[in-house]
Amino acid sequence: MSFLKAEWRKLAIANYAIDPEILSKYLPPKTELDLWNGTCYVSLVGFMFLNTKVLGLAIPFHRNFEEVNLRFYVKYHDKGEWKRGVVFIKEIVPKAAITFVANTFYKEHYQTMKMSHEWQEDKNSRSVKYNWTLKGTEHSFSVKAALEPSVIPVGSESEFITEHYWGYSKSNDTTTIEYEVTHPRWEAYEVFEHHINVDFGAVYGEDFSILTNMEPTSVMLAEGSTTTVESKRKI
Repeated sequence: MSFLKAEWRKLAIANYAIDPEILSKYLPPKTELDLWNGTCYVSLVGFMFLNTKVLGLAIPFHRNFEEVNLRFYVKYHDKGEWKRGVVFIKEIVPKAAITFVANTFYKEHYQTMKMSHEWQEDKNSRSVKYNWTLKGTEHSFSVKAALEPSVIPVGSESEFITEHYWGYSKSNDTTTIEYEVTHPRWEAYEVFEHHINVDFGAVYGEDFSILTNMEPTSVMLAEGSTTTVESKRKI
């Protein structure tokens, strides 16, 4: 049985090129950075968890909620095969119980904040916005995109960003926690415009303050799908 099963929907993703040296201290043991055409990316990702179940059980008041995270991309060489995964700098959710479980059992870096979202459609476009509040200051990430999604092209940057199926977190200086994330290939909406109002230094730490005034290399809106997070193992 999967540890967690949920729908991840309307994933707004902003991708930033960053100096790999900034990420070196966050790199879990035995993993290495996974680059796209020689570029090291971090991504700001906002989305909805829907119909969430933990170990097959729907927890009251914890089924539907927002998440916003900052992540980067790694790979791990396992028995002759490269596994491509993500490492989270921080994951923000509005539910303290989610934070406790993820940080305790998966050594992740969740933080609980007040959050909200807005999904709207008109005859020409859809709008998706995620909001979160830290110490009285509101941060937000919004996109305006096409109404209908299309297939993400093979070999594209969008494929690189969305097709990482493992999660890695640093347990200690010598041990890494690995878990598999399963979902079908996603479709994405053409993005017309975006607005990012985030103090990255305040939310994610001084190492990432340079992102506050940086324009992302690309912005996506993926539809998402039913997703599972499988049981962890130590490597």
